[in-house]
Amino acid sequence: MTRRRQWVRYSDRKVPLSARGPKRAPASSTDPETWSSYSAAKRSRAGVGIGFVLSSVDRLVCIDLDHALVDGALTAWARRIVARLPRTYIEISPSGTGLHIWGYGSVGRGRRIRRGDTAVEIYDRGRYMTVTGERFEKAPSVLADLSRVIDDLL
Repeated sequence: MTRRRQWVRYSDRKVPLSARGPKRAPASSTDPETWSSYSAAKRSRAGVGIGFVLSSVDRLVCIDLDHALVDGALTAWARRIVARLPRTYIEISPSGTGLHIWGYGSVGRGRRIRRGDTAVEIYDRGRYMTVTGERFEKAPSVLADLSRVIDDLL
């Protein structure tokens, strides 16, 4: 994920910010002119953290599990999803209660799935995701094909 110019900063309210120009210049998840390289986003002092913009160019997908952790432990519904995953990069979200599962796949139009306690979002384009670098448990630093898991969730 570090080779492309698909990086932004984000505010304390998770609003995407450009790493270029004024400290509070907005960024857009659909306008590459507002994106930067990883190193530029990392150096920038705009906002409170960095984010990665998903675009259809690279087949990267992120599965966002909201409220998947309670006191650091996986909830039952999140454990069922994580157990089905191939070995892929998973990180803890900025809130400390969610997980971002990164890999390859295709979704088309992003999806939000709410069933009971389950709160899942799946995106592969037109969105940006906050990035913490805080690995979940012993997640590897590789990306796997998540197509089967995505199909099961949808």
